[in-house]
Amino acid sequence: MATKSLKAQQNELATSNKQLEILNGGLFANGELPYFKDKIAEIGHFPLRPTRLEILQINVGYMCNQVCAHCHVDAGPDRKEIMTKETMMQCLEVIKNTKAHTLDLTGGAPEMNPNFRWFVEEASKAGIKDFIVRSNLTIIRANKKYYDLPGFFKKHNVHVISSMPHYTKGKTDKQRGDGVFDKSIKALQELNAVGYGMPNSNLKLDLVYNPSGAYLPGDQGAMERDFKKRLKEDFNIQFHNLFAITNLPIARFLDYLIASENYEDYMYALVEAYNSSAVANVMCTNTISVSWDGWLYDCDFNQMLDLKVASKVKHIKDYNEDVLTDRNIIISQHCYGCTAGAGSSCQGSVA
Repeated sequence: MATKSLKAQQNELATSNKQLEILNGGLFANGELPYFKDKIAEIGHFPLRPTRLEILQINVGYMCNQVCAHCHVDAGPDRKEIMTKETMMQCLEVIKNTKAHTLDLTGGAPEMNPNFRWFVEEASKAGIKDFIVRSNLTIIRANKKYYDLPGFFKKHNVHVISSMPHYTKGKTDKQRGDGVFDKSIKALQELNAVGYGMPNSNLKLDLVYNPSGAYLPGDQGAMERDFKKRLKEDFNIQFHNLFAITNLPIARFLDYLIASENYEDYMYALVEAYNSSAVANVMCTNTISVSWDGWLYDCDFNQMLDLKVASKVKHIKDYNEDVLTDRNIIISQHCYGCTAGAGSSCQGSVA
């Protein structure tokens, strides 16, 4: 796979710089809202530091068969950034020696990387306790070459985490595109058919909920009960857990907030919902995020803003877990999204 052109890299950097300028300016620069660093300093958490590494999250490419309105990766069919086999091999060396107990593969649609199956097969040999693949579900029905993914996941005991905006067609298709709901339902039924999501099954199937508009998610436990009830009654679908994730004001969602004139109200909502008890458990304290080209970040969101780790080790080829643990975590105003309400991480609420 060809890497990005210099022009594409420059455009991406300019976009991330512009988004950071927006996040650090306006309401924050004029004192209407407090900077995130000042809020966490009040409770002795600035600078924010890692605890111990538990999750190695690897983004194998931004290509996706969908173009979701809330996507913080800005993924889509036209994205060409795909992790090469060479970089995957560098990741495998780290996976074999990491102290992390969870490997989390994400995208885009990670299954669209041409070396995805090879990577899963090799990574599964490392004996990681929890091996996650984040699937958008519709990829399973996108093309016949993906139809056997449920069986492939089962063979390698992959923990499937799938985005499901709502248990109704209208709200799901509004966020993710026409036809997504029906394909997602079919994919979930096929995952159930091979044992995923069933009571007492060790084939874990979890769903992810993101709000479809400029508001925060509701109570995670209550939503999980609603999802389980409706999906079981309407489609005979079962799953294990629902993770509620706050939409962070970056990438495509930030564009939406600005275009819909909701940006200021949303930032006020995030700051007003700030929960100091969530700070100690934010995902950047126990996670390292690896980009498609091997660069290291504190989290997937910082990756999209090109905020690399504040460490002399910045690339997977130079990976050193001890050195990475001794760093300050890079923060900005988007971090309010991870500490609003019950808090938010790729594994759902944190407080």
